[in-house]
Amino acid sequence: MGQPEIIKGENYSDIRGNLFFNNKLDLSNIKRLYYIENVNTELIRGWTGHKVEQRWFSAVYGSFIIRLIKIDSWENPNEETDILEFELNADQLDVLHMPKGYASAIQAKVEKSKLLVMVDHSLGEIDDDYRFPINYFKKLV
Repeated sequence: MGQPEIIKGENYSDIRGNLFFNNKLDLSNIKRLYYIENVNTELIRGWTGHKVEQRWFSAVYGSFIIRLIKIDSWENPNEETDILEFELNADQLDVLHMPKGYASAIQAKVEKSKLLVMVDHSLGEIDDDYRFPINYFKKLV
């Protein structure tokens, strides 16, 4: 199992405008994608974990704080586990890779922000959603 990492995007500008790209992102494992728009900036969507699936996240509008936790036990995870925190902004094409074995909590920093989510399994291909109450991990509250 890997560690979460930011895959840095780049940009280029000239008289025609701006080009944002991420040539380091390997899309060969992606089977589906969708985007998330939280109802407001107070809502924290999570905790949702995956034993098998991987996720890649990129802000397409606005910005997000994404918190990840390495799950030590899917039946009874440690409530005091360390929370990793990442920020994604739409003015860059950075992509956060969440390997299998993690749970995420997602919070928009700007109203109407949109987060692109890419997944390495088709919808319904496997049963791999594990949900925990948002206040389960004490360090977030």
